[in-house]
Amino acid sequence: MCGIVGYVGPDEATDFLLEGLRRLEYRGYDSSGVATLHNGDLAVTKTAGRIDQLASALKQHPAPGHIGLGHTRWATHGPANDENAHPHIGGQRVLALVHNGVIENFRVLKQKLTEKGYTFGTSTDTEVIAQLLDYELHRCQEVEDDELRVTDPYHVLVQAMQATLSQLRGTYGLAVVFRDWPNVILAARLGSPLVIGIGDGEHFIASDQSPLVGRADKIVFLADHELAVVTAESIRVVNRDAGDVPHDVKLLEVDEAQVELDGYPHFMLKEIFEQPETVRNAMRGRLDHDQATAVFGGLNLNAQQLRAVDRMVLTACGTSWHAGLVGEYMLEAFARVPVEVEYASELRYRNPPLSSNTLLFAITQSGETIDTLAAMREVKRKGHPVLSICNVVGSTIARESDGGIYLHAGPEIGVASTKAFTSQCVVFALLALYFGRLRHLSYEAGLRVIDELQALPELVEEALTTNGQVRKIAAKYSGCDNFLYLGRQYNFPAALEGALKLKEISYIHAEGYPAAEMKHGPIALVDENTPSVFIVPRGGVYEKVLANMEEIKARGGPVIAIVNSGDNEAAEIADDVIHVPAVADFAQPIITAVPLQLLAYHIAVLRGCDVDKPRNLAKSVTVE
Repeated sequence: MCGIVGYVGPDEATDFLLEGLRRLEYRGYDSSGVATLHNGDLAVTKTAGRIDQLASALKQHPAPGHIGLGHTRWATHGPANDENAHPHIGGQRVLALVHNGVIENFRVLKQKLTEKGYTFGTSTDTEVIAQLLDYELHRCQEVEDDELRVTDPYHVLVQAMQATLSQLRGTYGLAVVFRDWPNVILAARLGSPLVIGIGDGEHFIASDQSPLVGRADKIVFLADHELAVVTAESIRVVNRDAGDVPHDVKLLEVDEAQVELDGYPHFMLKEIFEQPETVRNAMRGRLDHDQATAVFGGLNLNAQQLRAVDRMVLTACGTSWHAGLVGEYMLEAFARVPVEVEYASELRYRNPPLSSNTLLFAITQSGETIDTLAAMREVKRKGHPVLSICNVVGSTIARESDGGIYLHAGPEIGVASTKAFTSQCVVFALLALYFGRLRHLSYEAGLRVIDELQALPELVEEALTTNGQVRKIAAKYSGCDNFLYLGRQYNFPAALEGALKLKEISYIHAEGYPAAEMKHGPIALVDENTPSVFIVPRGGVYEKVLANMEEIKARGGPVIAIVNSGDNEAAEIADDVIHVPAVADFAQPIITAVPLQLLAYHIAVLRGCDVDKPRNLAKSVTVE
């Protein structure tokens, strides 16, 4: 949720820190700050509000230095103000610290430190870490071995940091600079991601890869319970239990164009229009015409093991949960295997009965969602195979799962997920094809599915041509404060996702329902100021949904209908119609998602909302 950047090297640190923080704005934040070290003193500048305010403050009071930290805070403990912004100071300006995560036992630690004479100027849990580290540093210095100091100048820092971390309960991604050690950054993680970028005589730290693009070609992912000692020339990684461990260097596979607007006014719109290519990338190399099936290189389970699966559990949060619902319909239809979709935040605390042949799929864009990670770990602990569907290479969920499938959608910067959703739906179609062919799906049926999938990129391009029409409809209804989204079968999850998109970025109350459930309560909301968005492409329940539309019209409610091109029957009922190309039932959510995303986007823009950085939201939810 919050964002961390750090720099140590020959350049001015604030140049990278500000640039990196701007690239982390999409994660969600309400304040920001930087700390640099220069001439033996820590300079800390922090402000509530946007990074532009921080940049203005740094223009008035420059903070030179070749080592520093930056942070964007999403408030958890204490209001969003200058005092609670990070970095936080420990002791008598001995250290500066930034933190992502939540420390659950901070009140107990704060009381102990208060009794030892420490005073606190903020209401955050993070300041407790800074003061605790100062206390442990002084304690470790009192018994430091003089000979060891010569061979390992940072030994006392590592000792103090490990002593501090051992007392924390909760999650953290931490980075610290020290007044008396002006050439080193310590970084540590548990449940909150950190990555180290490797440059030429310089190193970078960030909470995800985007700030490193254009500055580093190689990266190191920190794992849970790992502590990194980072200087301009070196990286040392220490595991809590194993001591010094080798670090795995990987290539940074994100290019600069993927994290820039490229002429679009917002990342969300850019990512909506990237979907023909991201849908194509999700299928690339995964279709086998000869066997009429899908192929995956990373499941790490053989066909015999997968054929033995008699139940699947899909777990996710938010948009990924909606994609899981689409996947449930596909897998049950193609493979005839029972599927349940669980909110990860609920599954992690439940104890559901799972048969020995149950397979779990964790679905996530970021690969760092704390609830999904915790649910996955709980199921894995019980001995069940755990696979992931993930977009971010090297993320924690991707690393800890037994195998998985990458989306290959590229970085998703907009907080409201768009291209990840359609890519997840495509991957589920491939999985349904694969499991179907392992069981009863015929060769000819498999080929038909492949043909439908291969046509999707061009059909998504066609759906994008509705942009102008959707903009006009958005202008007509942008003043409304309530919306209903209604669909059936595969389009019920699409209705949920359409409503979520509108809520996220326009702050309009919107609800998604199966169209037939409208009569069981939601129809009470219908009036002339509450539009109903019907997702009604032709299919097995087409006539039933038309009847639901008539019921809305009979009560004076405006109807916006997403229908197949050439469908005049639905157009006679609806007030406004958006035409999309016809596809097989299983692929409908991939196509209908496009105008739903565009409708939410244009309404939010017309209402003056910050589309890419909606209030109170974060891109990757890494705290409970």
